Amino acid sequence: MAPQWDRLVTEQPDLAAIFEGAEPAGPVEFLRSAAGLLEGYFAVEDPTRLEPAERESLISAVVDEELLIRGYLDRLDVAPDGALRVVDYKTGGAPREAFEARALFQLKFYALVLWRTRGVVPRVLRLLYLRDAEVLDYTPDADELVRFERTVVALWRAIEQATARQDFRPRPSRLCDWCSHQALCPTFGGTPPPFPVALAGADPLRDARSAPVTPGADE
Repeated sequence: MAPQWDRLVTEQPDLAAIFEGAEPAGPVEFLRSAAGLLEGYFAVEDPTRLEPAERESLISAVVDEELLIRGYLDRLDVAPDGALRVVDYKTGGAPREAFEARALFQLKFYALVLWRTRGVVPRVLRLLYLRDAEVLDYTPDADELVRFERTVVALWRAIEQATARQDFRPRPSRLCDWCSHQALCPTFGGTPPPFPVALAGADPLRDARSAPVTPGADE
């Protein structure tokens, strides 16, 4: 870890700024925690037995003939028979069973894009939880991805409606105890900032017809 960090800072000096204002031991603690995550990775996979087809790959697709969705894959494995495995690394702990569906939402999103752009439903969606050295595998199917696509479109329409009404209401939960924006939240007597004024012109994130779709481009 240390030699690679030194190399990165030499190539990209701005990286050193992430420790500005931190304790003197900040870089040491960072490297120690990163090394711990690597130990978790090596506990669940042997990288010498892998040959990823793509890493940090930008994928995108148009759904419902108008909504452009896109994201970066941590890793995509392709088997000799063409089967796809989407792999995402998580630095946190593995979720309890009741929260697994929420954790898989992101990977279903990737699976939908791959299906729409490559015509192949990924055989495996894999979450690697490095801190706990645990693996969560899930196998989607086409019918499920059709339903998921409807969910994504419905969520976007709800966001558009809320934007038009300028109405984004807080949803208090136990997570509020860790929120850094209570001073701006009506739930805590705060005042939200003014709603941003829409910029003129097409928004490539909202209008798929105005933006190029470039699946498979590396970051």
